[in-house]
Amino acid sequence: MGLAQRSLNAGRRSLLQLLAVTAGAWSLSGPITGGSAWAQSAGSGKAPELLRIGYQKSAANLVILKQQGALEKRFPQTKVSWIEFPAGPQLLEALAVGALEFGLTGDAPPVFAQAADKDLVYVGAEPPKPDSSAILVLKDSPLRTLADLKGKKVAVQKGSSAHYLVVRALEKANLKWSDITPIYLAPADARAAFERQSVDAWAIWDPFYAATELAIQPRALATGRGLSGNNSFYLASKPFATQHPEAITALFEELTNADRFAQEHRPEAIKLIADFSGLDAGVVSLFLQRRPRSPVGLLGANTIADQQRVADAFHGLGLIPKPVRVSQIVWQPPSVRTTTTTIPVKP
Repeated sequence: MGLAQRSLNAGRRSLLQLLAVTAGAWSLSGPITGGSAWAQSAGSGKAPELLRIGYQKSAANLVILKQQGALEKRFPQTKVSWIEFPAGPQLLEALAVGALEFGLTGDAPPVFAQAADKDLVYVGAEPPKPDSSAILVLKDSPLRTLADLKGKKVAVQKGSSAHYLVVRALEKANLKWSDITPIYLAPADARAAFERQSVDAWAIWDPFYAATELAIQPRALATGRGLSGNNSFYLASKPFATQHPEAITALFEELTNADRFAQEHRPEAIKLIADFSGLDAGVVSLFLQRRPRSPVGLLGANTIADQQRVADAFHGLGLIPKPVRVSQIVWQPPSVRTTTTTIPVKP
């Protein structure tokens, strides 16, 4: 075994160890046995014995679903585990190494994962949330326009939806990627760097955006509106999607119910999310205000085309090693596999 392979295996072992510790810290709950039919979902396939779901604090539907215990009640014979991640790239790495079955990210992480040949599939999507991310500067910053980013340090989580927001913002300002110095930091580290002025700007999403907005009143040079649709995608391991399509259908139903609850019972939703996350209720209220209705469904042709543009942009900048065809890893349930959408990859 070569050095590179040993390093990869060691990294995967470390990640799995970290996830085990994280799971223990969050007191992951759920019945221990499984294997009977999904009583209330379509089809007659067996339920998975284990369903490990990756999520972030921004995943309102998943957080509400977790807090209400809806999956555990609906499917008592499946062990459901919930594991929190700081951002999408880390979540998809866990999905790719077999530490998760299902999770939610923004638009950019799946592109980087596909370019790295990660074994996962798009299974669903939520509508765009263009107001939920922004490029921030401090309120007394001399930067006033996107063109002012030239020569500046911009903090961003590499491979995140905010990464694509910066790409699009530079295009709008007729700047090249090489015109800025990207500082790749996870959200917590990026906020610290932003506040101590180690960077000139910070690209970030909710609820980190809302928390910073209320705490220090930064200015937004731009939001995703008119730049990046900020689609949200549900992804699954390929074996899970292949073996348990009924489970995915059931997940979509419950997630859409959770979204309806967030829209129609806002005070209760704010309390559920705040109690889980430790975020101030005002922060939760602000990021939910910026979030449109978000029912969950299969990817349509327009959504796939939007995602292909994300992939093409990153490849064009040399930020992923090869072109990818998004449609190749879009899952469809057995009943709709008679047609396939193909989106050409730009050379």
